Amino acid sequence: MTIAPESLFWIGFVGAAVAGIFALVQAKKVLSYSEGTEKMQKIAASIRSGANAYLKSQYTTVTKVFIAVFVILLVIAFASNGKMLSKFTPFAFVTGGVWSMLAGFVGMKIATNSNARTAQAASESLNKGLRVAFSSGSVMGFTVVGLGMLDITIWFFLLRYAFGVTDPVQLGNIMVMNGMGASFMALFARVGGGIYTKAADVGEDLVGKVEAGIPEDDPRNPATIADNVGDNVGDVAGMGADLYESYVGSILATFALSAVGGYGFAGMLLPMSLAVLGIVCSIFGSFLVRTKENASQQALLKSLRTGTYTAAALSAILAAPLTYLLLGTWGVYVSILCGLAGGCAIGYFTEYYTSDTYKPTQKLADASETGSATIIIGGISLGLKSTMASILIVAAAVLISYFAAGGTTAIVDEAGHFTEAFNRGLYGIGIAGVGMLSTLGITLATDAYGPVADNAGGIAEMSGLPEHVRERTDALDALGNTTAATGKGFAIGSASLTALALLVSYVNIVQESTTEVLNFSLVSPSVLVGMFVGAMLTFVFSAFTMEAVQKAAQSIVVEVRRQFREIPGIMTFEADPDYATCVSLCTRGALHEMVVPALLAIIVPLATGLILGPTGVVGLLGGVSVTGFAMAVFMSNAGGAWDNAKKYIEGGKHGGKGSPQHKAAVVGDTVGDPFKDTAGPSLNILIKLCSTVSIVFSGLIVAFHLI
Repeated sequence: MTIAPESLFWIGFVGAAVAGIFALVQAKKVLSYSEGTEKMQKIAASIRSGANAYLKSQYTTVTKVFIAVFVILLVIAFASNGKMLSKFTPFAFVTGGVWSMLAGFVGMKIATNSNARTAQAASESLNKGLRVAFSSGSVMGFTVVGLGMLDITIWFFLLRYAFGVTDPVQLGNIMVMNGMGASFMALFARVGGGIYTKAADVGEDLVGKVEAGIPEDDPRNPATIADNVGDNVGDVAGMGADLYESYVGSILATFALSAVGGYGFAGMLLPMSLAVLGIVCSIFGSFLVRTKENASQQALLKSLRTGTYTAAALSAILAAPLTYLLLGTWGVYVSILCGLAGGCAIGYFTEYYTSDTYKPTQKLADASETGSATIIIGGISLGLKSTMASILIVAAAVLISYFAAGGTTAIVDEAGHFTEAFNRGLYGIGIAGVGMLSTLGITLATDAYGPVADNAGGIAEMSGLPEHVRERTDALDALGNTTAATGKGFAIGSASLTALALLVSYVNIVQESTTEVLNFSLVSPSVLVGMFVGAMLTFVFSAFTMEAVQKAAQSIVVEVRRQFREIPGIMTFEADPDYATCVSLCTRGALHEMVVPALLAIIVPLATGLILGPTGVVGLLGGVSVTGFAMAVFMSNAGGAWDNAKKYIEGGKHGGKGSPQHKAAVVGDTVGDPFKDTAGPSLNILIKLCSTVSIVFSGLIVAFHLI
């Protein structure tokens, strides 16, 4: 008896349940640890309160924007009777946003309940501190993949059985539109959280470390609590929403490509099954993360690598029979291997360029000997150079996965439509993106643990724990900077593969919507102009987000200076700083500045389409994908290297803490902060949001355009 592939999608519910149960077990494990002394508990409570207040304000603002967009989508869908826009899209937009928000919110809640517990665990041993922080990150990682599986599976069953959508092409096209809400919410979360955390961090470092000469997270610094709050709302809540949309987007893009590639429901089931397989392998790998007391940075890195590489290797082995059973071909399996290997390779080279155990960051620290200007120049150079590895890895993954899956050099047939071989090759690229993110559960756990370790160091400093505790948390934090850069590398690399898949999905949908023969070649003026607009969007978006950090950070610098000047006794511990004012300034600055960059991702593709037509949008998507990918790698790696060069000096090199070299490195780090935690990681969301917006409004663009 033959089993229809569409009847096996219940495996998504199984994957969601396994991930959810593991996340719950890890959460209970973390909460069972002691939160330390009364002073530690009080500081942790202040951080929790600030994070909750910010997210409440952020979600209130985002809800208003979501309601406005939902109404617009609803009017277009029902006014055109589903011709310009699927009637399911407005509701999928809302649910995607809610799930993305929930992923970040859950991660933030566990992180703010783990920071003091990590500090207390680190006071007992380095391994215990690592385990508590990593378990906290695991809650985030497996919550993201569990919610992603649940979202996709629910919508599949609703469309397939409740609404009777039986055509795999139609179902795939509708499903790919579901990613718009998740991407939109992720962009708000990343940009808003990134502005908040980097404004506080830059203000705290410039006045505290450079001007006043006090240590990082010193309780005398008025911006300390705001900085620790920012770690949670930006690096945890923002990152959770970001990786959620990356995960879901890669699977949904492959859904659409499966339909046009001739694989039907079997091709849709494969990325779902791979994701579930990745969940199980990630759980196994997470148990291998442990270290010894007084371990070096290299040993700590090896510990995390053991877990992530083991999970990837297991997924690679188990994916072979799964792929052959579903599709009866080994070519697609090679594409999956390309994604897994490409992800590991990007992770390795990201570590190489950002970890202080390797020469690039050590040489960057050497530049501090001649001042802040040279370390800034060196960091920019390092970041630009680092793009070569990631771009070549992705290029190789694209070519190998395309031809391995059956793609040929014959792109279009005599009628001007994509050939089946081309669509099969594109399916290979899409499934490579899924392979790259299949073990996201453990990859995100290694990323999300970093902000917890950072907060733990702050709590250790503010509560006056012994120096050896801070040394342990600093070791975990430095490792967290590297793993955070690695996590961003995965997100950016997968974004490039997903963006290519979404671009082709857009072209397929447009061609189905019109009888007009469209010219998508580079010699077309509309395509060429669209590429320029896409490249411009990357730079303008980066400018808005960087400027937002600058404005908010300036307000923090002015406020901290004011408090040092006007509140006597702060520096002698005779008076407490006004932490609440800095928290309030960061909140207002982030909420005020996050809206315009987020709206650019909707307005620019739509305006380009209405002016230049469907071909202009293809140019825009190509331009923003290429320039956005390179810019994101540059910014993330440069920022990570600057941060770890500073920590390398704080470890005793080049004069150590308080030296002129240290102050130069702090200046470099403050330049890198908005690079790596605001503009850089937001670009991969921009790339995919532009694609999904273009797909959602493709009917409107085809019906109404000037050229």
